[in-house]
Amino acid sequence: MSGTLVLVRHGQSDWNLKNLFTGWKDPELTELGIQEANTGGKALADYGIEFDVAFTSDLKRAQDTLTIILDNVGQPDLETLKDQALNERDYGDLSGLNKDDARAKWGEEQVHIWRRSYDVPPPGGESLRDTGARVWPYYLTEILPRVLRGEKVLVAAHGNSLRSLVMVLDRLTKEQILALNLATGVPMVYKLNPDSTVASKEVLGDMSGAH
Repeated sequence: MSGTLVLVRHGQSDWNLKNLFTGWKDPELTELGIQEANTGGKALADYGIEFDVAFTSDLKRAQDTLTIILDNVGQPDLETLKDQALNERDYGDLSGLNKDDARAKWGEEQVHIWRRSYDVPPPGGESLRDTGARVWPYYLTEILPRVLRGEKVLVAAHGNSLRSLVMVLDRLTKEQILALNLATGVPMVYKLNPDSTVASKEVLGDMSGAH
């Protein structure tokens, strides 16, 4: 039997709270974000999983979420690999802007297209397809081989980098993935078959808090 892959989106960040486009900017977790990470960590502790390795992005909010989770599961010294391949989608010129201000500048419809189309990037940034183009090779070369060896692997990353993975794992269409929001701090536990397809998926918590 192959191993287990657990995906967790980081807890709420300061810029999520302020309704700002974040992308590759590096704000801290809010008090709620810390609480969400602790809740996710406790859910994994209750689930009774012991990890062999963790992966996270180059950004502090994902790394801090991972640290909190590992403390909760009693594995603070777990081998952790950090790579910008797992970073959030780069919002380019939108990064740091309030979403309402962006709508005032470019128009509601244009900003909606940038946020919710699959392959139209914002100026200077990445589309969801672009994000997948760096996430998928990293998954195939670094993460998946360890799962297929039977290891239990934890990935703490971001809404869009994880949506890229969920799209492949759950075999979602472009339309389906655009409609999917991942809740912050809620672990998704995938058991994989030897051929890398999904044997089972379990969500440890409430996905209704997705935004």
